[in-house]
Amino acid sequence: MRDRFESALPFPEYLETVRKNESLWRGVYRRARVPETIVAAARALPGTWHLLALSEDWCGDAVNILPVVARFTEALPQVDLRVLSRDENLDIMDAHLTGGRSRSIPVVILYDEDFRERGWWGPRPSRLQKWVMEEGMKMEPGPRYAETRRFYARDKGQAILAEVLELLRSATNDQSD
Repeated sequence: MRDRFESALPFPEYLETVRKNESLWRGVYRRARVPETIVAAARALPGTWHLLALSEDWCGDAVNILPVVARFTEALPQVDLRVLSRDENLDIMDAHLTGGRSRSIPVVILYDEDFRERGWWGPRPSRLQKWVMEEGMKMEPGPRYAETRRFYARDKGQAILAEVLELLRSATNDQSD
């Protein structure tokens, strides 16, 4: 997995490859803010970590999530984020299916310093995922996407940050057991 991770793009380089929704990607990245309390909690965790994100530029969830994760990891010297195309890495995607059946993205996979997988997160914050599965799927795509965008705008990345921090905490706790 180390080779795949090292061949993946750091987020700023990935951002340069984005063609669909380019202004939205850049806008979310520009506006993303990470509270110091979240940064401090993550910096206090031991270990060196690698986050590998599977994404595609057309994905509305990815455009709202990965720039926030990127800002988070930029503040953490012990965490390195890289991005791979989902469609070019289906073997990795198929090992991280949503509900065991869906190639939903983004997926953020956590590896320790020896590139052992320690957990994964995605494709969206749990509260939003629950809404999509219980209510959103009953709606036409247009209104469902509008409601999803409203969630991200209101939440300002806080659910994403809390859940990715929890992924790191869980992996750290597992190491100390």
